[in-house]
Parts: sequence; structure tokens; C-alpha cells
Amino acid sequence: MDYNQYKFLSFDCYGTLIDWETGIWNAFQRIVLLNNRTDLSKEKVLSHFAELEEAQQTNTPSMLYPEVLYNVHQQFAKRNNLQSNEGLDKEFGNSVPYWPAFADSADALRKLKTKFKLIILSNVNDAGFTDSSRRLGVEFDAIYTAEQIGSYKPNPANFEYMIKSVKQTFGIKKDSILHVAQSLFHDHIPAKAVGMTTVWIDRQNLSKNGNWGATKVVDNPPKADAIFENLMSFAQTAVYD
Repeated sequence: MDYNQYKFLSFDCYGTLIDWETGIWNAFQRIVLLNNRTDLSKEKVLSHFAELEEAQQTNTPSMLYPEVLYNVHQQFAKRNNLQSNEGLDKEFGNSVPYWPAFADSADALRKLKTKFKLIILSNVNDAGFTDSSRRLGVEFDAIYTAEQIGSYKPNPANFEYMIKSVKQTFGIKKDSILHVAQSLFHDHIPAKAVGMTTVWIDRQNLSKNGNWGATKVVDNPPKADAIFENLMSFAQTAVYD
């Protein structure tokens, strides 16, 4: 791929820049400990989360992300016969600021910033991303969230909103934007649906039979235009290409 033809990189945040699986797993520990459930493995917890989050976002596309997480926590408790309470549900709902960044995110983003303008297209609310952005070490040139758009990825409307907004603000067309993301379900399917070129940051090693984790399983995954195991390897290739 000739990376010199792109002026903007659009990023998914959670799963690509922020280690949401570690954040989600850590946030579930309170209820697991309270109920003394040694059978709830990380793989099982994240798999249930993926199903519940996707259903909640589809059914309530205008619901803010902390409320989505609040409801997912309640539903997770019911599904697994766990005792929860209002405090635990709210704590989980407000856990995004505590989710860690991947170790390579800040360095890689600073490297990419020397060549490209950087965009966020994220499935959270504005305040949630503001909290997470403090861990990422760069100032993004544009930020588009589910709160602004009124729907959640994988709705193609989120990508259409971004493309339209970038054209209005910067005078840049879709062909100058390269979408960079981990999630096949949330990002690559809808990005390809609107005709974007994509780079897959395969954090879960799915291309080598890894685990789907907190992402909904895709039976017929789209073909990304390039694949990297982490963000730094992509940055080094894209910047020095």
C-alpha cells in the first residue's frame, strides 16, 4: 500500500488505542468477587459482554455509553445469576476513564502525527473519550463520537457522518482517509460498506486463530487492505514508506 496517498488516518479508539478488554475485565471483578464465581473466566465474561453490548447499542442507538455499560452490567448479572446492586452497576457504567491504553499507542500516534492528521471515530460519549484521550499523548484533529452521531458502529451512518464532516471541515474527500481499527465487526465491515480503505490492527491475533474477546464474532470477515499485529509496526511502516 502507498501510504503517501493519504492525508488523514481515522481511528477506532477502544480495542485499537485503548485496551478495552483489560478495562472491561477489570471492571467486572467487583461483581465476580462479590458472588465468589470462579467459573467466570475472562473469555466467557468478554464473550457475554460482546453480545450484550451489541444488542443494547442496536436497541437504543441514542443512549449514552455510560448508560449502555450500566445496562450491560445489569443484564450480565441476570444472565449469570449474579447478585448486583445500583452501586456496582453505576461503577461499571462509569469505568471507561480507568481503561488503560495499549503500551504502544502514545508513541505510535506521535509518530503518525508527524505525517498525517488524526481522526477519532468512536463508540463512546464525548466525556468518555476526553478521559481516555489523556492516555494517548496527542491532540486529534477531529473527534466524532456516538453521542454526536446518534448511533453506534457498525451502523454505516457513523462512517458517512465522519466522511461528510471531514469534507466540510477540511475539504478532504473519502479517498484521502485511511481507516485504522481492530474490530472487524464494528469497523471493517461498515468501513468497507461505504468504500473506505482499511488497515487492520489485529490486537487479538485473529488472523492467526486468536480469540474474539469482547468483539462480536464475524462469520465472513471482510478483507482489510493491510494487517499489522500492533499499532507501532503500522506507524513505522506508514511514516517511513
